[in-house]
Formats: sequence, C-alpha cells, structure tokens
Amino acid sequence: MWTPDVYEGAPTPVTAFFATAPKIAAIALLARVLLGPFGDLVGQWQQVILLVSMASMILGSFAAIRQPNLKRLMAYSSISHVGYALMGLAVANDIGLRGLLIYMAIYLFMSLGAFAVLVAMRRQGRAVEEIEDLAGLGRTDPAMAMWMAVFMFSMAGIPPLAGFFGKLYVFLAAVQGGFWTLAVIGVLTSVVSAYYYLRIVKAMYFDAPVGALDRAPASLTVVMAGTGLFNTLFALWPAPILGAAQAAAAALLG
Repeated sequence: MWTPDVYEGAPTPVTAFFATAPKIAAIALLARVLLGPFGDLVGQWQQVILLVSMASMILGSFAAIRQPNLKRLMAYSSISHVGYALMGLAVANDIGLRGLLIYMAIYLFMSLGAFAVLVAMRRQGRAVEEIEDLAGLGRTDPAMAMWMAVFMFSMAGIPPLAGFFGKLYVFLAAVQGGFWTLAVIGVLTSVVSAYYYLRIVKAMYFDAPVGALDRAPASLTVVMAGTGLFNTLFALWPAPILGAAQAAAAALLG
C-alpha cells in the first residue's frame, strides 16, 4: 500500500490535496464509466466493487488503530471512507449513486477541515504530526481543538454531524438494494474506526499538554471554521447537497 507512506512523507498541504481532489475525481470517473458504458454489464463488475468496498472498510478501520502518526492514520481512514463510498456504487442504481455523491461531498468538507488542523500543527515554527502533539490542545487552543473534535466525530459518523448522514445514505442504499452483509460490515467497521477518532479527542481534552502549538494563520482558521460549521449545521439545511447529488446522479445515469 502506497497511500500511508505517501501521506506521511509528503508535505502536509500536498497530502491534503491527495486526500481530496484526486480521490473525488477518481470516484466520479469510476462511477461514470461503470454506470455509463458498462451499465449493462453490472453482473460482471458488481461483485468486484462489493469485495473492494468490504476490503477497504475492514483494512482501513483496523490498520489505523495503532497508528501514532496523524497523517498515516488519516491515510488508513481515507481507505475506509472510499470503502463506504463504494457501497453506493456497488448497489448500481440511482439511490446508490445519490448516496455515493452525498458521501463524497460531505467527505470533502470533513477531510479539508481535518487537514487544515494538520497543516496548522506547528510548534516553534516546526511541523509536528503525532497524536501526542495534540495533547492538551483543548486547554492551549480551545478553538482548534473544538473544530478538530467536530471533524473526528463527523468522520466517526456520530449524529447530528454531517458524517452521520453521509454514512446513513450509503447504508440505506445498501439495505434497500438487498446488500445486508455489506451494510452490516459498514456499521461494524464504523464502530471500530470510532476508537481511533475518539483517541484523538481524548488526547486533546484529557492528556496533559506537551507544549502549546503556534497560533494558526487566519486563512487556516477560516477553513477550519467554514468546514466545521458545514459539518455541524448540515442537518439543519441539507437540501442544497441532497438536491445537487440527485441532479448529478440523474445526469450520470442519463
């Protein structure tokens, strides 16, 4: 697997790009090809997508448990999130495609916010990226800690944050399509992944500070606040994302 090594070795802004734009473009292209030109060959590719989805969820969730490095943890996390998104593609209908598009739109905001925190993690001008470097952040920088907690809870799928609804739509698509095993694996791996997300929150609020991080630049603060508010308030006004996903699904299938 190249993803964890690339995420850890690349500069954090580059890692943030890898975690968002190429992944979303690849998923969109895969959906367009499989449901367009190969739409009549669902029986030939559906089982492959099912297996890839299950393997990604299981590998990403369990491999991240013992990772002390935040960027490697986020790499395995991204693998599991792709597995959740592929649940919608595996269903191979308009409901599944809509779930996939909603999930990827929400994932974009979760991932950008989390990586904004990682980019801002500097101590005396030097970049730091271990979980232990976040220790006591709730006391030294309450705002950054609050937004990071929002992103971690959202990625774990805890309601009423946006990540919960992203998983809800792909799980519902799998259940309605009769893929009960896929949905059960998704729920169980979500429980597993909640452990390492909560581990980060625990370090920020319950561990003794190891030293304050440098003040985040205003640009990163704006990104954290904007993506954090999206994740927090999504339940109050989901119509724009749901409508856009429905229109995009119709366009892709049409």
